[in-house]
Amino acid sequence: MLAVSPKALEQVADYFKVLSETSRLQVLCCLKSGAKNVTEIMTTTELGQANVSKHLKILTQAGIVLRKPVGVSVYYEIADPIIFNLCEIVCDRLSIQLEVRSQELNQLESWHKS
Repeated sequence: MLAVSPKALEQVADYFKVLSETSRLQVLCCLKSGAKNVTEIMTTTELGQANVSKHLKILTQAGIVLRKPVGVSVYYEIADPIIFNLCEIVCDRLSIQLEVRSQELNQLESWHKS
């Protein structure tokens, strides 16, 4: 296995920290269908203006979202759609874990009833 430097791992950890906030994931999901301005993101996510702006700044600084001025408005869009592949992998894994836990609970209930 290729050795990864602690500095590189720190950058990976920082990237996952950006994705570890529910509101930021809501913003990303909102942008999955295309570029939107802050007002459109607020409407879709039901988050406040200050909250949306804060999360967009963090997502932009991380290079996950692009900021595009269009006339007097600013639109935000996903920089690299592969972010959704990552989210799908995590969701699939969580779904499998949930299914396993559910089966284990069913076995325990069956054992308890007998």
